[in-house]
Amino acid sequence: MFSSLAIIILAGLFAAAVCDRLRLPRIVGMIFTGIICGPYALDLLDPSILSISSELRQIALIIILVKAGITLDISDLKKVGRPALLLSFVPASFELLAYTVLAPVFLPVSHTEAALMGSVLAAVSPAVVVPRMVHYIEKGYGTEKSIPQMILAGASCDDIFVIVLFSSFLSMAQGGNVRVMDFVSIPLSIISGILVGAVTGILLSIFFESAFNRKRYIRNSMKVLIIMGTAFLLMAVEQKLKGRIPMSGLLAVVSMAAVLKIRSVRRVSKRLGEKFGKLWIAAEIMLFVLVGAAVDIRYTLAAGVYAAILIFLALAIRSVGVWISIAGTGLNFREKLFCVIAYLPKATVQAAIGSVPLAAGLPCGSIILSVAVLGILLTAPLGAFGMDRTYKRFLQREGQTDKLITGEQITQRESE
Repeated sequence: MFSSLAIIILAGLFAAAVCDRLRLPRIVGMIFTGIICGPYALDLLDPSILSISSELRQIALIIILVKAGITLDISDLKKVGRPALLLSFVPASFELLAYTVLAPVFLPVSHTEAALMGSVLAAVSPAVVVPRMVHYIEKGYGTEKSIPQMILAGASCDDIFVIVLFSSFLSMAQGGNVRVMDFVSIPLSIISGILVGAVTGILLSIFFESAFNRKRYIRNSMKVLIIMGTAFLLMAVEQKLKGRIPMSGLLAVVSMAAVLKIRSVRRVSKRLGEKFGKLWIAAEIMLFVLVGAAVDIRYTLAAGVYAAILIFLALAIRSVGVWISIAGTGLNFREKLFCVIAYLPKATVQAAIGSVPLAAGLPCGSIILSVAVLGILLTAPLGAFGMDRTYKRFLQREGQTDKLITGEQITQRESE
Protein backbone atom coordinates (compact mmCIF):
# COMPACT_ATOMS: atom_id res chain seq x y z
CA MET A 1 0.00 0.00 0.00
CA PHE A 2 2.77 2.47 0.92
CA SER A 3 4.54 1.95 -2.41
CA SER A 4 1.22 2.63 -4.18
CA LEU A 5 0.70 5.85 -2.21
CA ALA A 6 4.27 6.89 -3.10
CA ILE A 7 3.59 6.24 -6.79
CA ILE A 8 0.29 8.15 -6.70
CA ILE A 9 1.80 11.21 -5.01
CA LEU A 10 5.27 11.40 -6.62
CA ALA A 11 4.33 10.28 -10.15
CA GLY A 12 1.18 12.45 -10.01
CA LEU A 13 3.19 15.51 -8.95
CA PHE A 14 5.83 14.88 -11.61
CA ALA A 15 3.24 14.48 -14.38
CA ALA A 16 1.41 17.61 -13.18
CA ALA A 17 4.69 19.58 -13.24
CA VAL A 18 5.42 18.36 -16.80
CA CYS A 19 1.95 19.49 -17.90
CA ASP A 20 2.56 22.86 -16.25
CA ARG A 21 5.70 23.30 -18.34
CA LEU A 22 3.80 22.31 -21.48
CA ARG A 23 1.02 24.81 -20.58
CA LEU A 24 -1.49 22.00 -20.15
CA PRO A 25 -3.90 21.56 -17.18
CA ARG A 26 -2.28 19.70 -14.29
CA ILE A 27 -5.16 17.22 -14.09
CA VAL A 28 -4.25 15.86 -17.54
CA GLY A 29 -0.94 14.60 -16.15
CA MET A 30 -2.63 13.19 -13.06
CA ILE A 31 -5.32 11.32 -15.02
CA PHE A 32 -2.76 9.80 -17.40
CA THR A 33 -0.56 8.83 -14.44
CA GLY A 34 -3.51 6.86 -13.08
CA ILE A 35 -4.18 5.23 -16.46
CA ILE A 36 -0.53 4.18 -16.91
CA CYS A 37 -0.05 2.96 -13.32
CA GLY A 38 -3.54 1.46 -13.02
CA PRO A 39 -4.67 -2.16 -13.27
CA TYR A 40 -5.38 -1.94 -17.02
CA ALA A 41 -1.83 -0.87 -17.99
CA LEU A 42 1.32 -1.38 -15.84
CA ASP A 43 -0.69 -2.51 -12.77
CA LEU A 44 1.59 -0.79 -10.25
CA LEU A 45 -1.09 0.05 -7.68
CA ASP A 46 -1.96 -2.21 -4.77
CA PRO A 47 -5.45 -3.81 -4.98
CA SER A 48 -6.11 -2.61 -1.41
CA ILE A 49 -5.85 1.00 -2.63
CA LEU A 50 -8.04 0.33 -5.65
CA SER A 51 -10.67 -1.37 -3.50
CA ILE A 52 -11.23 1.89 -1.58
CA SER A 53 -10.65 4.12 -4.61
CA SER A 54 -14.25 5.43 -4.73
CA GLU A 55 -14.15 6.34 -1.01
CA LEU A 56 -10.81 8.15 -1.40
CA ARG A 57 -12.14 10.06 -4.42
CA GLN A 58 -15.20 11.08 -2.42
CA ILE A 59 -13.03 12.34 0.46
CA ALA A 60 -11.10 14.51 -2.01
CA LEU A 61 -14.37 15.82 -3.44
CA ILE A 62 -15.64 16.66 0.08
CA ILE A 63 -12.50 18.72 0.76
CA ILE A 64 -12.96 20.90 -2.33
CA LEU A 65 -16.71 21.26 -1.68
CA VAL A 66 -16.06 22.49 1.86
CA LYS A 67 -13.55 24.94 0.38
CA ALA A 68 -16.20 25.98 -2.16
CA GLY A 69 -18.81 26.54 0.55
CA ILE A 70 -16.46 28.69 2.61
CA THR A 71 -15.68 30.73 -0.52
CA LEU A 72 -19.33 31.13 -1.63
CA ASP A 73 -21.21 34.33 -0.91
CA ILE A 74 -24.94 33.60 -0.44
CA SER A 75 -25.88 37.13 -1.52
CA ASP A 76 -24.20 36.46 -4.88
CA LEU A 77 -26.19 33.26 -5.31
CA LYS A 78 -29.45 35.17 -4.79
CA LYS A 79 -28.58 37.28 -7.85
CA VAL A 80 -28.27 34.22 -10.09
CA GLY A 81 -31.01 32.00 -8.67
CA ARG A 82 -32.90 31.24 -11.91
CA PRO A 83 -29.94 30.48 -14.23
CA ALA A 84 -28.21 28.42 -11.52
CA LEU A 85 -31.39 26.36 -11.14
CA LEU A 86 -31.68 25.88 -14.92
CA LEU A 87 -28.02 24.91 -15.21
CA SER A 88 -28.62 22.11 -12.73
CA PHE A 89 -30.81 20.15 -15.16
CA VAL A 90 -31.34 21.79 -18.60
CA PRO A 91 -27.85 21.12 -20.13
CA ALA A 92 -27.87 17.53 -18.85
CA SER A 93 -31.38 17.00 -20.27
CA PHE A 94 -30.28 18.29 -23.68
CA GLU A 95 -27.23 15.99 -23.70
CA LEU A 96 -29.25 12.98 -22.55
CA LEU A 97 -31.80 13.63 -25.30
CA ALA A 98 -28.95 13.91 -27.83
CA TYR A 99 -27.61 10.47 -26.88
CA THR A 100 -31.10 8.95 -26.92
CA VAL A 101 -31.71 10.16 -30.49
CA LEU A 102 -28.21 9.94 -32.00
CA ALA A 103 -26.54 6.93 -30.31
CA PRO A 104 -28.66 4.33 -32.20
CA VAL A 105 -27.54 6.00 -35.45
CA PHE A 106 -23.81 5.66 -34.67
CA LEU A 107 -23.70 2.58 -32.41
CA PRO A 108 -25.52 -0.79 -32.15
CA VAL A 109 -27.80 0.18 -29.24
CA SER A 110 -31.55 0.58 -28.75
CA HIS A 111 -33.12 3.89 -27.72
CA THR A 112 -33.52 2.67 -24.12
CA GLU A 113 -29.85 1.66 -24.02
CA ALA A 114 -28.95 5.00 -25.62
CA ALA A 115 -30.86 6.82 -22.85
CA LEU A 116 -28.90 4.81 -20.27
CA MET A 117 -25.68 5.82 -22.04
CA GLY A 118 -26.78 9.45 -22.00
CA SER A 119 -27.47 9.31 -18.26
CA VAL A 120 -23.88 8.11 -17.72
CA LEU A 121 -22.34 10.80 -19.94
CA ALA A 122 -24.61 13.77 -19.12
CA ALA A 123 -23.10 14.72 -15.74
CA VAL A 124 -20.54 17.52 -15.60
CA SER A 125 -17.53 16.81 -13.39
CA PRO A 126 -17.57 18.83 -10.13
CA ALA A 127 -14.00 17.63 -9.46
CA VAL A 128 -12.81 19.52 -12.55
CA VAL A 129 -15.19 22.49 -12.38
CA VAL A 130 -15.49 23.32 -8.66
CA PRO A 131 -11.79 23.95 -7.83
CA ARG A 132 -11.51 26.28 -10.81
CA MET A 133 -14.62 28.23 -9.84
CA VAL A 134 -13.26 28.58 -6.29
CA HIS A 135 -9.98 29.90 -7.73
CA TYR A 136 -11.79 32.45 -9.93
CA ILE A 137 -13.89 33.63 -6.98
CA GLU A 138 -10.74 34.14 -4.90
CA LYS A 139 -9.06 36.03 -7.75
CA GLY A 140 -12.19 38.10 -8.46
CA TYR A 141 -12.78 36.91 -12.04
CA GLY A 142 -16.44 37.09 -13.07
CA THR A 143 -17.58 37.75 -9.51
CA GLU A 144 -19.31 41.07 -10.28
CA LYS A 145 -21.86 39.10 -12.33
CA SER A 146 -21.57 36.04 -10.04
CA ILE A 147 -20.55 33.78 -12.94
CA PRO A 148 -18.32 31.33 -10.98
CA GLN A 149 -20.93 31.11 -8.20
CA MET A 150 -23.65 30.34 -10.74
CA ILE A 151 -21.60 27.59 -12.41
CA LEU A 152 -20.51 26.15 -9.06
CA ALA A 153 -24.10 25.88 -7.81
CA GLY A 154 -25.41 24.44 -11.08
CA ALA A 155 -22.62 21.87 -11.39
CA SER A 156 -23.14 20.71 -7.81
CA CYS A 157 -26.85 19.95 -8.44
CA ASP A 158 -26.35 18.58 -11.96
CA ASP A 159 -24.93 15.28 -10.68
CA ILE A 160 -27.94 14.55 -8.45
CA PHE A 161 -30.33 14.98 -11.38
CA VAL A 162 -28.26 12.74 -13.67
CA ILE A 163 -27.64 9.96 -11.14
CA VAL A 164 -31.38 9.69 -10.39
CA LEU A 165 -32.07 9.43 -14.13
CA PHE A 166 -29.32 6.81 -14.44
CA SER A 167 -31.00 4.65 -11.79
CA SER A 168 -34.33 4.95 -13.62
CA PHE A 169 -32.95 4.08 -17.07
CA LEU A 170 -30.89 1.21 -15.62
CA SER A 171 -34.11 -0.23 -14.20
CA MET A 172 -35.80 0.17 -17.62
CA ALA A 173 -32.90 -1.52 -19.42
CA GLN A 174 -33.14 -4.45 -16.98
CA GLY A 175 -36.86 -4.79 -17.71
CA GLY A 176 -38.08 -2.93 -14.62
CA ASN A 177 -40.43 0.01 -14.24
CA VAL A 178 -39.67 3.66 -13.61
CA ARG A 179 -41.34 5.09 -10.51
CA VAL A 180 -42.65 8.65 -10.33
CA MET A 181 -41.08 8.95 -6.87
CA ASP A 182 -37.63 8.58 -8.46
CA PHE A 183 -38.16 11.94 -10.18
CA VAL A 184 -39.84 13.54 -7.16
CA SER A 185 -36.74 12.65 -5.15
CA ILE A 186 -34.58 15.04 -7.23
CA PRO A 187 -35.89 18.35 -5.75
CA LEU A 188 -36.40 16.66 -2.35
CA SER A 189 -32.76 15.55 -2.35
CA ILE A 190 -31.56 19.07 -3.15
CA ILE A 191 -33.82 20.83 -0.62
CA SER A 192 -33.20 18.37 2.22
CA GLY A 193 -29.45 18.46 1.58
CA ILE A 194 -29.36 22.25 1.77
CA LEU A 195 -31.56 22.36 4.90
CA VAL A 196 -29.66 19.66 6.79
CA GLY A 197 -26.36 21.30 5.88
CA ALA A 198 -27.60 24.75 6.95
CA VAL A 199 -28.80 23.47 10.34
CA THR A 200 -25.49 21.65 10.84
CA GLY A 201 -23.57 24.82 9.96
CA ILE A 202 -25.58 26.85 12.48
CA LEU A 203 -24.96 24.28 15.23
CA LEU A 204 -21.23 24.19 14.47
CA SER A 205 -20.97 27.98 14.51
CA ILE A 206 -22.83 28.10 17.88
CA PHE A 207 -20.37 25.51 19.23
CA PHE A 208 -17.35 27.53 18.03
CA GLU A 209 -18.83 30.79 19.43
CA SER A 210 -19.64 29.28 22.83
CA ALA A 211 -16.12 27.87 23.10
CA PHE A 212 -14.71 31.33 22.29
CA ASN A 213 -17.02 33.05 24.82
CA ARG A 214 -15.88 30.64 27.53
CA LYS A 215 -12.27 31.49 26.60
CA ARG A 216 -11.67 27.99 25.33
CA TYR A 217 -10.29 29.05 21.99
CA ILE A 218 -10.38 26.35 19.31
CA ARG A 219 -7.46 26.64 16.90
CA ASN A 220 -8.27 26.84 13.19
CA SER A 221 -6.48 23.54 12.58
CA MET A 222 -8.81 21.89 15.11
CA LYS A 223 -11.80 23.55 13.45
CA VAL A 224 -10.73 22.03 10.13
CA LEU A 225 -10.73 18.56 11.71
CA ILE A 226 -14.15 19.14 13.30
CA ILE A 227 -15.61 20.42 10.00
CA MET A 228 -14.16 17.46 8.09
CA GLY A 229 -15.51 15.00 10.65
CA THR A 230 -18.94 16.63 10.41
CA ALA A 231 -18.81 16.50 6.61
CA PHE A 232 -18.09 12.76 6.76
CA LEU A 233 -21.03 12.40 9.14
CA LEU A 234 -23.34 14.15 6.66
CA MET A 235 -22.24 11.73 3.94
CA ALA A 236 -22.92 8.83 6.32
CA VAL A 237 -26.41 10.21 7.03
CA GLU A 238 -27.12 10.24 3.29
CA GLN A 239 -26.15 6.55 3.09
CA LYS A 240 -28.28 5.66 6.14
CA LEU A 241 -31.34 7.44 4.70
CA LYS A 242 -30.91 5.96 1.22
CA GLY A 243 -34.15 4.39 0.00
CA ARG A 244 -36.22 6.17 2.67
CA ILE A 245 -35.56 9.92 2.62
CA PRO A 246 -33.69 11.44 -0.35
CA MET A 247 -30.84 13.72 0.69
CA SER A 248 -27.72 14.96 -1.10
CA GLY A 249 -24.76 14.63 1.24
CA LEU A 250 -22.49 16.68 -1.04
CA LEU A 251 -24.96 19.59 -1.14
CA ALA A 252 -25.28 19.34 2.64
CA VAL A 253 -21.50 19.72 2.91
CA VAL A 254 -21.50 22.85 0.70
CA SER A 255 -24.47 24.31 2.60
CA MET A 256 -22.82 23.66 5.99
CA ALA A 257 -19.61 25.42 4.90
CA ALA A 258 -21.53 28.38 3.39
CA VAL A 259 -23.48 28.92 6.63
CA LEU A 260 -20.25 28.71 8.64
CA LYS A 261 -18.82 31.48 6.46
CA ILE A 262 -21.87 33.70 7.03
CA ARG A 263 -21.75 33.26 10.81
CA SER A 264 -17.96 33.48 11.19
CA VAL A 265 -15.66 36.48 11.40
CA ARG A 266 -14.34 37.17 7.89
CA ARG A 267 -10.73 36.69 9.02
CA VAL A 268 -11.56 33.26 10.47
CA SER A 269 -13.41 32.05 7.35
CA LYS A 270 -10.50 33.24 5.21
CA ARG A 271 -8.02 31.27 7.32
CA LEU A 272 -10.22 28.17 7.16
CA GLY A 273 -10.43 28.55 3.38
CA GLU A 274 -6.64 28.72 3.17
CA LYS A 275 -6.25 25.57 5.25
CA PHE A 276 -8.72 23.64 3.12
CA GLY A 277 -6.87 24.95 0.07
CA LYS A 278 -3.69 23.33 1.39
CA LEU A 279 -5.55 20.06 2.00
CA TRP A 280 -6.76 20.20 -1.59
CA ILE A 281 -3.17 20.12 -2.91
CA ALA A 282 -2.83 16.51 -1.72
CA ALA A 283 -6.48 15.58 -2.30
CA GLU A 284 -6.36 16.73 -5.93
CA ILE A 285 -3.51 14.33 -6.75
CA MET A 286 -5.30 11.43 -5.06
CA LEU A 287 -8.60 12.23 -6.80
CA PHE A 288 -7.42 12.49 -10.40
CA VAL A 289 -4.80 9.74 -10.29
CA LEU A 290 -7.47 7.37 -8.94
CA VAL A 291 -9.96 8.58 -11.57
CA GLY A 292 -7.35 7.66 -14.16
CA ALA A 293 -6.79 4.28 -12.51
CA ALA A 294 -10.52 3.55 -12.84
CA VAL A 295 -10.32 4.09 -16.62
CA ASP A 296 -10.04 0.86 -18.62
CA ILE A 297 -8.02 2.03 -21.61
CA ARG A 298 -8.92 -1.15 -23.56
CA TYR A 299 -12.48 0.12 -23.94
CA THR A 300 -11.24 3.39 -25.43
CA LEU A 301 -9.73 1.53 -28.36
CA ALA A 302 -12.99 -0.38 -28.79
CA ALA A 303 -15.08 2.83 -28.87
CA GLY A 304 -13.83 3.98 -32.27
CA VAL A 305 -14.28 7.15 -34.30
CA TYR A 306 -18.09 7.01 -34.32
CA ALA A 307 -18.15 7.20 -30.51
CA ALA A 308 -15.92 10.31 -30.59
CA ILE A 309 -18.21 11.96 -33.17
CA LEU A 310 -21.22 11.10 -30.99
CA ILE A 311 -19.59 12.62 -27.90
CA PHE A 312 -18.84 15.92 -29.66
CA LEU A 313 -22.32 16.13 -31.21
CA ALA A 314 -23.88 15.57 -27.78
CA LEU A 315 -21.60 18.26 -26.30
CA ALA A 316 -22.72 20.69 -29.00
CA ILE A 317 -26.37 20.02 -28.13
CA ARG A 318 -25.54 20.31 -24.43
CA SER A 319 -24.00 23.71 -25.15
CA VAL A 320 -27.35 24.86 -26.56
CA GLY A 321 -28.89 23.89 -23.21
CA VAL A 322 -26.28 25.96 -21.35
CA TRP A 323 -26.95 28.95 -23.64
CA ILE A 324 -30.70 28.71 -23.03
CA SER A 325 -30.16 28.46 -19.24
CA ILE A 326 -28.20 31.71 -19.11
CA ALA A 327 -30.36 33.64 -21.60
CA GLY A 328 -31.55 36.98 -20.24
CA THR A 329 -28.85 37.17 -17.56
CA GLY A 330 -27.05 40.21 -18.95
CA LEU A 331 -23.90 38.22 -19.70
CA ASN A 332 -22.02 39.18 -22.85
CA PHE A 333 -21.03 36.73 -25.61
CA ARG A 334 -17.62 35.89 -24.11
CA GLU A 335 -19.04 35.27 -20.65
CA LYS A 336 -21.71 32.96 -22.08
CA LEU A 337 -19.05 31.13 -24.08
CA PHE A 338 -17.05 30.62 -20.89
CA CYS A 339 -20.11 29.04 -19.23
CA VAL A 340 -20.39 26.65 -22.19
CA ILE A 341 -16.72 25.66 -21.82
CA ALA A 342 -17.11 25.18 -18.06
CA TYR A 343 -19.90 22.64 -18.67
CA LEU A 344 -17.81 20.40 -20.96
CA PRO A 345 -15.66 18.20 -18.65
CA LYS A 346 -16.64 14.68 -17.57
CA ALA A 347 -14.66 12.64 -15.04
CA THR A 348 -15.82 11.61 -11.57
CA VAL A 349 -19.40 10.46 -12.23
CA GLN A 350 -18.44 8.63 -15.42
CA ALA A 351 -15.58 6.85 -13.63
CA ALA A 352 -17.97 5.88 -10.81
CA ILE A 353 -20.97 4.59 -12.77
CA GLY A 354 -19.61 3.88 -16.27
CA SER A 355 -18.98 0.22 -15.50
CA VAL A 356 -22.30 -0.41 -13.69
CA PRO A 357 -24.31 -1.48 -16.80
CA LEU A 358 -21.54 -3.96 -17.70
CA ALA A 359 -21.45 -5.31 -14.13
CA ALA A 360 -25.26 -5.65 -14.29
CA GLY A 361 -24.85 -7.99 -17.27
CA LEU A 362 -26.50 -5.73 -19.85
CA PRO A 363 -25.51 -6.42 -23.49
CA CYS A 364 -24.86 -2.69 -24.00
CA GLY A 365 -22.57 -2.53 -20.96
CA SER A 366 -19.25 -2.71 -22.82
CA ILE A 367 -20.33 -0.05 -25.36
CA ILE A 368 -21.48 2.31 -22.58
CA LEU A 369 -18.22 1.84 -20.69
CA SER A 370 -16.23 2.44 -23.89
CA VAL A 371 -18.03 5.72 -24.58
CA ALA A 372 -17.75 6.78 -20.90
CA VAL A 373 -13.98 6.17 -20.88
CA LEU A 374 -13.53 8.03 -24.16
CA GLY A 375 -15.72 10.85 -22.80
CA ILE A 376 -13.40 11.28 -19.80
CA LEU A 377 -10.24 11.25 -21.93
CA LEU A 378 -11.63 13.77 -24.43
CA THR A 379 -13.65 16.18 -22.29
CA ALA A 380 -11.76 16.43 -18.98
CA PRO A 381 -8.58 17.83 -20.62
CA LEU A 382 -10.64 19.86 -23.12
CA GLY A 383 -12.80 21.52 -20.44
CA ALA A 384 -9.91 22.11 -18.04
CA PHE A 385 -7.68 23.51 -20.81
CA GLY A 386 -10.52 25.68 -22.12
CA MET A 387 -11.25 27.21 -18.69
CA ASP A 388 -7.57 27.72 -17.86
CA ARG A 389 -6.92 29.48 -21.16
CA THR A 390 -10.01 31.69 -21.35
CA TYR A 391 -10.99 32.88 -17.87
CA LYS A 392 -8.64 35.87 -17.87
CA ARG A 393 -9.83 36.99 -21.31
CA PHE A 394 -13.53 36.11 -21.07
CA LEU A 395 -14.29 37.08 -17.46
CA GLN A 396 -13.98 40.59 -16.14
CA ARG A 397 -11.94 40.95 -12.97
CA GLU A 398 -13.65 42.72 -10.08
CA GLY A 399 -12.87 46.42 -10.15
CA GLN A 400 -11.33 46.21 -13.63
CA THR A 401 -13.89 48.57 -15.20
CA ASP A 402 -13.29 51.21 -12.53
CA LYS A 403 -9.55 51.06 -13.14
CA LEU A 404 -10.02 51.50 -16.89
CA ILE A 405 -12.34 54.49 -16.39
CA THR A 406 -9.89 56.08 -13.96
CA GLY A 407 -7.10 55.57 -16.48
CA GLU A 408 -9.11 57.24 -19.22
CA GLN A 409 -9.96 60.15 -16.94
CA ILE A 410 -6.28 60.63 -16.08
CA THR A 411 -5.37 60.58 -19.79
CA GLN A 412 -8.05 63.18 -20.54
CA ARG A 413 -6.84 65.44 -17.73
CA GLU A 414 -3.24 65.16 -18.93
CA SER A 415 -4.28 66.09 -22.48
CA GLU A 416 -6.21 69.10 -21.16
